[in-house]
Amino acid sequence: MPTALMSGSSAYLTALTQEIEKKLQRALASASQRRNLLQELFADIALEVDDRARDIILRREDISSAAEDYSGGPICFYNVLADYFVCTPQNGKPILDLIVQLWSQSFASNIFTLLFHKWLFEVQLDNPETLLRYSSALVQGATNVFWTDIQSNTRRFQSLFWYLLEDVALVPELLKKIPLQAQRDLFLLLSRFIFFYNSVDRLESFLKQFLDVPNALLIGGPADIFVTEIADQLLKLKVEPVLLHYLSQIKVLQGLELRMTTSTRLKTCLYSFTSPGGPMYPTRAVRHAAWDTLDVLFPVGRYPRHLISLFFRLLYPCWDKLSKTNQD
Repeated sequence: MPTALMSGSSAYLTALTQEIEKKLQRALASASQRRNLLQELFADIALEVDDRARDIILRREDISSAAEDYSGGPICFYNVLADYFVCTPQNGKPILDLIVQLWSQSFASNIFTLLFHKWLFEVQLDNPETLLRYSSALVQGATNVFWTDIQSNTRRFQSLFWYLLEDVALVPELLKKIPLQAQRDLFLLLSRFIFFYNSVDRLESFLKQFLDVPNALLIGGPADIFVTEIADQLLKLKVEPVLLHYLSQIKVLQGLELRMTTSTRLKTCLYSFTSPGGPMYPTRAVRHAAWDTLDVLFPVGRYPRHLISLFFRLLYPCWDKLSKTNQD
């Protein structure tokens, strides 16, 4: 827990915790308002801490040092509360108990992940069944909030991602605190978002650590698993700036040794963004970015690819006209 937070106002954090507990109790008591209340709570704890609250929670002279503890991003309420529940786990227990009763509800896993992601790894849990349940909720919640960032093209949950990557996935002692299935799911999750959160400088270390996560169901080495996840992620992206960002970042894969099937899968994925129309309907900027990435990653056959593409682009108006004639 950052020193600045330890010296902050515990009274304010206690009051904040009580308000969260009250809203969860209201959600539990009202089936009709449950989803809205949980959505409001999720939005509240994801908010950036305003100047007034920062002065209360943090000593004014320590604000800049505290900001560094959150990877240079904005300090949000979930950052503060996640540290608080590690330092005083007894204060988080009533909230955790209520979340468990709301597991099946939308936003419950999101709230759990934001508030208890550090607690899960830094407080000892002895019950394997409970640990698996919490670990699964963590991965599900993290997936949801990272997609929230992608859909809005923001990095509000970047500190959560960096914690899971640098302080968990790359630290065997902490990683092994969760079950093997959860370890595998966590690595797949991080694979899908590592480019979005600008962490390509950790890719080599990440893939090396991936070797220690056994999984008989996944065929191929760490690089193949990683690239498969990236290819699947690309096909789901609908926000143009995010897609362009991924296409730019993917160039770092140049020279990576892949199985033939994995290489073909990535190439096919990139091809799908080079032509106008369905199923991807890429913009002109995306098409150019996809071609550029293809040329970098697969330089062999570059000129034939462009000639074939040009041929079909010239043929497309004639084919479109013929199709309309047949329909008439």
